[in-house]
This record gives sequence, C-alpha cells and structure tokens, in this order.
Amino acid sequence: MKNRFLETGLRGFEKHNMLELLLYYSIPRKDTNEIAHELLDTFGSLSGVFDAPIEELMKVKNISQNSAVLIKLIPALGAAYMDDRNSVGIVLNSAERIGAFLVPKFIGKTREQLYLLCLDNKNKLLSCTLIGEGEINKVPMQARKIAEHAFKVSAASVVLAHNHPQGFALPSDQDIFATSAVRKILKPLDIVLLDHIIVAGDDFVSLAQSGLFEGFE
Repeated sequence: MKNRFLETGLRGFEKHNMLELLLYYSIPRKDTNEIAHELLDTFGSLSGVFDAPIEELMKVKNISQNSAVLIKLIPALGAAYMDDRNSVGIVLNSAERIGAFLVPKFIGKTREQLYLLCLDNKNKLLSCTLIGEGEINKVPMQARKIAEHAFKVSAASVVLAHNHPQGFALPSDQDIFATSAVRKILKPLDIVLLDHIIVAGDDFVSLAQSGLFEGFE
C-alpha cells in the first residue's frame, strides 16, 4: 500500500485504505484494515474520524493515545500547511479572497473562534489575530480589544471572522448586533470595518456582500 501511494498518491484509495495506511505508522506489525473500518463505522465518515476528540478515538479497540494523536495531527497539519501558504503580506481585496484565506483556519475546530484581520490602505494583510474563543455560539465580540489591536498595528481597515462549528454559515441576530457594535467603536479611530466573514466547514458568508452593511464595493 505504501508503494501504491508512492506511485499514484491517494488516487483510487478508498477511505478505509487511507486510514489503514496512516495507522501503519502507529500500529506496526498489525493488519490495520479492520481497525480502519471500525473507525469509519464508529464516526460515520473520514472527516468524522479526524474531527473526533482524542478521548473518543481511544475508545475504539486498538487505538492507543499515539494512534489518536497521529489521527488528530492530520487536520491540524493540513490547516497549518494552508495557513502557511497564505502568509502575512498577501492582498485581501475581495470577500472571496478573504474567505479562501480564512476557511483553513477553522479546519477541525469544534469551538467557536473569533479572528481579526488587520489590513493597510492597500488591503495588504498586516496581522491575523485570534481574539476570542468560547462555547459554541458564544464567542464574545470584544469590541474594545479589537479596536486596541487594530490601532496598535496602524490598520486602515479590519475584517472580523468567526466560525459556526456545528451549523451553517449564516449570521444570527447576535452576529449582526455585535458587528454593528464593533463598527461603531472603530469609526472614531478612522478604521473601517470592511466585512464580517462567517465560516462553516468549507463554506463562508460575507455580511458585507449580504447587504447587511457597506463593505467592499
């Protein structure tokens, strides 16, 4: 199976084959086919396996802590890889570019997170900062903290982004209210809130493009 991967990559691999190959590196000298099938049966899909908590993975027969950590490394490394490709200094001059930049940051996240993107006057990224993390649907919109950080890096504009781990990429009334509050506190500082992006899985929605406030023209 390793030789097959070296020759053709994952082309033609079934989901259980992918897990089977991965588990070779934490479960030596054992047929991992049955274990791979049990993981898929337990968690329903390949993504379900990678998204499962370590504690739940370890409840599956023959999955040790080492194997569980190896499984959890895959989405984490994938997100880090994509994030590294989108390094500071790129130009984010549309909601589409911002969404593509942000989606990898939320891969595998089971809790809501709030990010702040600070841009210069040419929409070049100055910083991307995790501002808050909390229970699902309860990320605090820390308007003052957002304003302080944006002012500190001399941002001309900012973009807010948060995820809906177990929902759809649609703004709630609370999302809209919090966005308005941030906008108001940034205005006296001459910092423009360009957009608020909501991410769910590989989907995202731009509040600006949805017509909820003026953003990208």
